[in-house]
Amino acid sequence: MQNQITNYLDKAMTQIRDLGLVPQKTEEAPVVTLIDRIADIDEDKAVAIARTLSQASTFNELVRNEISQMNIGERYKEITNAFNSIRDDAKRMVEQVEDGKIDTFERIGNVWMKVTRGDIATRFEDIKKTYLDVAHDSKDQIEREARILNAYQDFRGAIKEAEILSLDILKQAEAQWNSAKGKLEQASEAVKSYQGDDLAARAKLELARDERLRELQRAEERYQIAKDLADNLSINYNTSEVIMTRLMQTTSIKKRVYQQAVTFFGTNETVLTALSASFTGLFGLHESTQTLEAMKEGVSKSLEDLADIGGKVQDAAIKAGYGPTIRADAVKKLVDSVVNFQERTVEMVDEMRKLSTKNSEEIREAVEDGKQRLSKIINRGDSLALPHKV
Repeated sequence: MQNQITNYLDKAMTQIRDLGLVPQKTEEAPVVTLIDRIADIDEDKAVAIARTLSQASTFNELVRNEISQMNIGERYKEITNAFNSIRDDAKRMVEQVEDGKIDTFERIGNVWMKVTRGDIATRFEDIKKTYLDVAHDSKDQIEREARILNAYQDFRGAIKEAEILSLDILKQAEAQWNSAKGKLEQASEAVKSYQGDDLAARAKLELARDERLRELQRAEERYQIAKDLADNLSINYNTSEVIMTRLMQTTSIKKRVYQQAVTFFGTNETVLTALSASFTGLFGLHESTQTLEAMKEGVSKSLEDLADIGGKVQDAAIKAGYGPTIRADAVKKLVDSVVNFQERTVEMVDEMRKLSTKNSEEIREAVEDGKQRLSKIINRGDSLALPHKV
């Protein structure tokens, strides 16, 4: 039996090593300490059980970690978003055609679309690349899960063998427990039935009873350890059976999905290529159409502007080339200004001449009056001599 459990365990660990998942150093599992306490019941079986459970934590942790890392993630959203962007851009193209014009906002949106999303061919190529990445990862996961399942099946065999060995130990522990109970009962009865007066003899019987009690307690503890071990190994085996069955179902479904995906892409890659070519052609046609419309509209508006602006410019040129040079009203205004100045000059000269004569007369009269008054003053005082001239 021990050789068989060793074979199961060695096969499981060999497959785990092939996956490169065995750590360099592992700590001893706490359960091994408990198994040591019942090792003397059947040392070979206890050692085999301890060896299996000492690898259980390592094996289960490695398997859980490996499986937890095996997920495709949400790359399917990238494919969905890529297809949605292609269809959305195509619908936007139709809307631009329907209103018959492309405003500035729409032009900026088209440029931004190419910058951020790339052209149609690039997006279809991204869809293909994402699919191939997912398919590659799915294949790797299926292979790794299959190896882990094979290893786990071998490890479960070792767990089942450990359960069988633990049941054998439990049977022996129970027999030892029952034996200890019988010995305690006999020792207790000996104390109870003793009728002598020898206190030393009675104390010896009580000591023997107390020793049998300690042996019973130890036997009961060992029995409980053996029972817990057997019960939990049974739970481990049966529960993991259900869980790993679910994993096998998941792996089987994943394998089917992978096969379907590979078949679908392998047979419909030309459809993807055709879609790429068709959408690219539509966007190219849209660009060509809008370019032609832009040119026609540009030429038409240029002709309209040429008609409006050219007519006005030509009218102004005719007026300048054939019209009068100096305006008559400007000349008339200058003549009026000259004549008016001359008229004002004559009037002002005459007026100024009169003012000049009047001013001279007023000066003469003022001087003469001053002389007469001065003469009178001199005659009265006879003290001043008049100058010869004033």
